[in-house]
Amino acid sequence: QVQLVESGGGLVQAGGSLRLSCAASGSILSPNTMGWYRQAPGKQRELVATITSDGSTNYLELVKGRFTISRDNAKNTVYLQMNSLKPEDTAVYYCNYLRLALRVYNYWGQGTQVTVSS
Repeated sequence: QVQLVESGGGLVQAGGSLRLSCAASGSILSPNTMGWYRQAPGKQRELVATITSDGSTNYLELVKGRFTISRDNAKNTVYLQMNSLKPEDTAVYYCNYLRLALRVYNYWGQGTQVTVSS
């Protein structure tokens, strides 16, 4: 089992910044991929950014150049630095842990609300 606890969400004005953190605990094994997804009201959950345990990253096109994902493997923590926030970034942001081994290990955090006012 893997537990994920997110923090750092909140209310910010357009153009502002927020930093999300996700601390993982439990059976953390490498290789794995950790990432951030978001879900706005009435919309499907979408991938925002992912980072593998060896540091390879992937971003949603809409956030490239504004968001940066990073991780501290020693702390089992992944971060999402969000700059130049827009009202359309408003959503619940979820942390994810994914490991593909003999079976799929796929875990989600409880989510943290990010609200960007115009």
